Amino acid sequence: MTGTVIWHMTMSLDGFIGDRDDSVDWMSAADGGPSRLGAEVIATCGAFLCGGKRVEAVGENRPYGGAWQGPILIYTRKDPATNPIPEFTYVSGDIRDVVAQGLEAAAGKNLVVTGGTVPRLAVEAGLVDEVVLHIIPVLLGEGVRFYDSPGVHPTKLKLLTAENLNYRFEVLK
Repeated sequence: MTGTVIWHMTMSLDGFIGDRDDSVDWMSAADGGPSRLGAEVIATCGAFLCGGKRVEAVGENRPYGGAWQGPILIYTRKDPATNPIPEFTYVSGDIRDVVAQGLEAAAGKNLVVTGGTVPRLAVEAGLVDEVVLHIIPVLLGEGVRFYDSPGVHPTKLKLLTAENLNYRFEVLK
């Protein structure tokens, strides 16, 4: 399988991806559309993988405000046959198998992973190749942390691109 696994995320300046209610409404503080780096991620995305909590937060809305069309996989511990949003593909099992399904669905393009749990599991399994991070200049004070994994060994990153508050890192393996 070809394609890069990219953890694509927007976070507050104090390190949260969701507020105390796991809402992402605060992200509307971003000016304009996607950055050049964000537009590049969207253009090279072949499939999108996130967890069920992210779907609960954004509902049936397509990623990137509808600017992207393609397969959306939802990682769940529930029975994938329950499929509450028929347009999405619900997957479960070992994260290695789920990411492999995502790369297959991406058909040679990149697989974007987002949210809290899915990227964390993929990083810990050594499956994430890059992290693309956008920082919104807002302080939430509390909420869902960007990365929370006590007890694991540090994951080293190499800065590839910095554009205003938008960053691309290579995950060093």
